Amino acid sequence: MRRLFPVTDLTPADREGEWTLDALADAYAYPEQDGPWLRANMVSTLDGAAQHDGRSQPISCASDMRIFGTLRGLADVVLAGAETVRLEGYRPARAREAFAARRAAAGQGPAPAIAVVSGSLDLDFSLPLFTGPLVPTLVLTGAGAPPGRIEAARAAGAEVVIAGEGSRVDPARAVRELADRGLTRLLTEGGPRLLGQFVAAGVLDELCLTLSPMLTAGDAQRIAGGPAMAVPERFALASMLEEAGFLFTRYRRS
Repeated sequence: MRRLFPVTDLTPADREGEWTLDALADAYAYPEQDGPWLRANMVSTLDGAAQHDGRSQPISCASDMRIFGTLRGLADVVLAGAETVRLEGYRPARAREAFAARRAAAGQGPAPAIAVVSGSLDLDFSLPLFTGPLVPTLVLTGAGAPPGRIEAARAAGAEVVIAGEGSRVDPARAVRELADRGLTRLLTEGGPRLLGQFVAAGVLDELCLTLSPMLTAGDAQRIAGGPAMAVPERFALASMLEEAGFLFTRYRRS
């Protein structure tokens, strides 16, 4: 039986409720605060791999995907890097009846927007992610992005958000630009390079990390890549769930 354990009791117990979607939504609720809150959702094997054969699915499980869906069901916007969008075959987020009342009460639309972070805009704008979303897809890019690609994105129905100078997206500015549009419950699903940029910029508030009981060896990426921080930043464990050896942890900025 799947159970939710508070951080103060990580041993099996019966006093917590089962993992209904409502229970998960309560457990992963965004904090009530002014301004944006950026959380990340990632999975890692025991030996630190964030992917196997370029994708996260082989190291995941059904409960991990249930939490994945819950986190999406709570978010205003889901951020993903262009490479992750291509490798994982991103599609538009869908409205889910299980979260409809909760989203309506929070003043949210029926589904989160997808925001693709790309400096070059080397994206296939004929895909359903751009041509047929329930909520228009956003494309975050820099002021120096190729004008023809910006026009192609807009022609496909995407909203282009300039969030940096040159061809690069500034992570802190991206968060501000989304918040200025009323999108304050932010969720990033990676990939590792995008998460690394958010970490290095000091704008990540929360990490939801699934520890998969698998070993892969090889040279797969970690959950965050890029330049190292001068001083490691400390996060505090907020909660943990366990099923079949998978640990579903949630860490918040100390």
